[in-house]
Amino acid sequence: MSPDGEVDRPAPRGPSGPARGLLVVLGAAALAVVVLLGTQVAGVFPDFRNPFAKEQTDRSQPPLLKSIQDLSRYVAAEGNFQVVVDLQNDRNNVPEFLLNERTLFVGAGSVEAYVDFGKIAEGAVVVSADGKSVEVKLPAPQLAQTNLDMEKSYVVSQQRGLLNRINDLVKGDPNRQQQVYRLAEDRITAAARDSGLTARAEENTRKMLEGLLRSLGYEKVTVTYTAP
Repeated sequence: MSPDGEVDRPAPRGPSGPARGLLVVLGAAALAVVVLLGTQVAGVFPDFRNPFAKEQTDRSQPPLLKSIQDLSRYVAAEGNFQVVVDLQNDRNNVPEFLLNERTLFVGAGSVEAYVDFGKIAEGAVVVSADGKSVEVKLPAPQLAQTNLDMEKSYVVSQQRGLLNRINDLVKGDPNRQQQVYRLAEDRITAAARDSGLTARAEENTRKMLEGLLRSLGYEKVTVTYTAP
């Protein structure tokens, strides 16, 4: 008891030594976070990254190139042709006014050049290990069957001997013009082979595949053709 009669009370005690040290560390960390946030908002320092932020790496491969086969027959070029057929059938030592058949015919038709993707063999599509380049080996372009356009084809003139006309009156020949049509088709097919149509088909197919495969993420595309 104090001299003035009051009861002495014990003074309040502060945190112990270890607890006090922990509070100091926590306070310093909180102050550091506040300072960093403040400087980031003020633009004093550049943005800092969270060292524990989630990162995602995509190592998946591009779509399977076997889907190229779904293109089946790809028509890469088409040629339009016109030929003149002058066909005459007669008999030796027989006057033309008796036995003679001559037809002047203008034939118009088209031929398609195509690549058959359905015939791509196994191993014809090779992707590099890093997935950045691809090599495709295709079958050589082919010429489709000649399509003779009868709406644009016509007979210019036709000469027939007396006996030929009589034969037509007696029994007729509905397939008489088939020989002329076949000859026109054969000549159009030959013209298509000599026109470089297959070379045009190769170039057009190459450009198509380069655009398609680059859109799938490939940086280098190589297209080659097997021997026909």
